[in-house]
Amino acid sequence: MLDYDKEAERYDAARGGEPRAAAAAEAVLSLVPPGARVLLDAACGTGIVTRRLAAARDGLRVTGVDLTDAMIRRAAARLPGAVVRADARRLPFGDGRFDAVTSVWLLHLTATGEDARAVVGECARVLRPGGVYVTTVDKGASHNVGSDIDAVLAARPPSPVRDAAEAVEAYARAAGLVPAGRARFTGHGQGRSPRRTVEDLRRGWFMTLPPDSPTADEFAARLAALPDQDRPRPDPVFTLRAFHKP
Repeated sequence: MLDYDKEAERYDAARGGEPRAAAAAEAVLSLVPPGARVLLDAACGTGIVTRRLAAARDGLRVTGVDLTDAMIRRAAARLPGAVVRADARRLPFGDGRFDAVTSVWLLHLTATGEDARAVVGECARVLRPGGVYVTTVDKGASHNVGSDIDAVLAARPPSPVRDAAEAVEAYARAAGLVPAGRARFTGHGQGRSPRRTVEDLRRGWFMTLPPDSPTADEFAARLAALPDQDRPRPDPVFTLRAFHKP
C-alpha cells in the first residue's frame, strides 16, 4: 500500500497532471445537476480536480476533505479555507448539508468492504434530498488495457476489489440512493510503460506484490524483459457512477 504522505509530492505528476484532472472534472460535472450550489469532494487529495470543480461553475461552492496531511497542505494551497482534514467514513458535517458529493479514486483504497459501505453511507447522509453522489468504480480494471504489461500482471495474486460497480450500487441502494447515470473519462498520461511499472512495483503500488518480496522480483524481471521499456501503453479509461437521493 502506498504511503500517501510520501506520495503527495509526486502524486500529480505521476498521474497525468492537469490533463487528467481536466478530464475528470468535466466528467464529474456532467453528472452534477446545474442547480447544485454546495459540493463536497471526499478524498480530494492534492485538490487538482477539486479546484477545477470549483472554477467550472459560477456560484458552486466546493469543500474538500482528505485524511492525509501532505495531501491536505497541497489542496489547501489550491482552495484556501475550503479544505478539511476528515475521514470519509465519518464526515464532520450535518445531514443533508450538500447538493452534490463526489469521491473520485477513493473506494478502491478502502481496507474492507465495510469501509467502502461506510464511505458511501456517509456521502449519502450528508447529501440533501434531490442531491447527487458521484463516484469512480472499477478503478483497477480500468488500468487493464490489454497490453503486454497487463499480460504479465495478470499472473499476480488477485487483490480484493472494493469499488466493483455492482457492490457500489448495492451500498448506494442500502443508503437510500438510486442510480442516476454514468460517465467515462480518459486518464491522460497514465498509460504504463514497463520501466514505470517496475518503479511503481518497487514503491508498493501493487497490494499483493510487497516491494521486497521474491515474487515482486520475479515480476520486475518479467516486466524488464518486455520491449520498448519507455513507451507508454494506452491510457486507462475510468468509469463514474451517479446516484440520486430521492
